[in-house]
Amino acid sequence: MIQLSDIEAAAERLAGVAHQTPVVTSRTLDAAVGATIFLKAENLQRGGSFKIRGAYNKISSLPDEARRGGVVTFSSGNHAQAVAIAADLCHTRAVIVMPDDAPPTKLAATAGYDAEVVTYDRYREDRAEIAGRLERDRGLTLVPPYDDPLVMAGQGTATLELLAQAGPVDVLVLPVGGGGLIAGSATALRARSPGAIAVGVEPEAGDDTRRSLEAGGRVELPGVPRTIADGLQPITPGRLTFEVNARVVDHVVVVSDEDIRDAMRFLFERMKTVAEPSGASALAALLAGKVDASGARVGVTISGGNVTAARFAELLG
Repeated sequence: MIQLSDIEAAAERLAGVAHQTPVVTSRTLDAAVGATIFLKAENLQRGGSFKIRGAYNKISSLPDEARRGGVVTFSSGNHAQAVAIAADLCHTRAVIVMPDDAPPTKLAATAGYDAEVVTYDRYREDRAEIAGRLERDRGLTLVPPYDDPLVMAGQGTATLELLAQAGPVDVLVLPVGGGGLIAGSATALRARSPGAIAVGVEPEAGDDTRRSLEAGGRVELPGVPRTIADGLQPITPGRLTFEVNARVVDHVVVVSDEDIRDAMRFLFERMKTVAEPSGASALAALLAGKVDASGARVGVTISGGNVTAARFAELLG
């Protein structure tokens, strides 16, 4: 579905558009986990998350006619902002389908990039169906949040950068929502660090990818998971992302909301870094001992930092 060459091509498109985010280390963190940890700080990325990588790679690759017609997507927040930014950079219009209970900061930021926001009830309505209707009625082009080869390849550039900055790793730990980040990243890992292990992390309430990998086919959860990690709430893996991840992901572990809070607190207090719940979930798995990393060189993606001060205080207070 995607290869290293696709990710390298995406990196060329993203040069000068996406930030080359820093890799952060901490002796305290290394001691706590018993490993050498490299944190890829995508919370400092343009738009506050890794999502600009996939969104820009997709939109900038569209034919001129499609770009002139505009794009549509559905997202709980970070992909929404990324598509809005990328659409503006590519001189096209964006329509974003977002849940009405999305974090206010994400709703406001998306609208602030001149995108049209269409809200829906995530517990009663189907966001993909709404986006599909807008795509047909308005002649827009869909930019999926994860289930697209160009989006997956764009997300994989974060791991290309990590390996270039930190060197080879033995283990790569990433959050799993729809599966686009880990699909692109694990593909890059397989090519650049042969023998390394790719580990996905999901919230306990939303382990659709873990169940699907164990079952050997896509499993659908009975309802939208109730978790503080609002970016990790799909009820089933993407069709294309699952096809990739079934080949390149070694296993998936789960963390509790309390594990995620602990990781957010550690990042804030010990590393002066703000992460949203979804963004801290990969580190949460390490701190909670869910990943066997003793003595290893471990890459971890802090995937986003879009959380308001009030929400951050509420979660950790």
